[in-house]
Amino acid sequence: MHAVVVWWDLAGSGQTIESLRGFLRDEAVDRFSRIEGLRLKFWISDAATDRWGAVLLWESAEAAAAPLPSRAAELIGRPPVVRFSFDVEATVEGVHDITALAGRGAALEAPAG
Repeated sequence: MHAVVVWWDLAGSGQTIESLRGFLRDEAVDRFSRIEGLRLKFWISDAATDRWGAVLLWESAEAAAAPLPSRAAELIGRPPVVRFSFDVEATVEGVHDITALAGRGAALEAPAG
């Protein structure tokens, strides 16, 4: 397995965390649900520092190396300021009450509009 972390500073980009939440609802979540080899992607934000990013968990380094549509970079106007790629040493799922991760998160659970 392989993990990738990407991070943007939104300052001066014309985008906000809220506008990018709309992008998730309107297109990104659905599009990434169909990517071959992607086990999990979750988008992250930090309102205090005006940052936006994602963590991707891939079945293999080869899957992680495949080109992806970079609509976020297009909307933000630049590539991420941070992009780290890691081998995954181990995974575990803890005890939890939520049956599925799909459809969770501030962008999808908050009322749109």
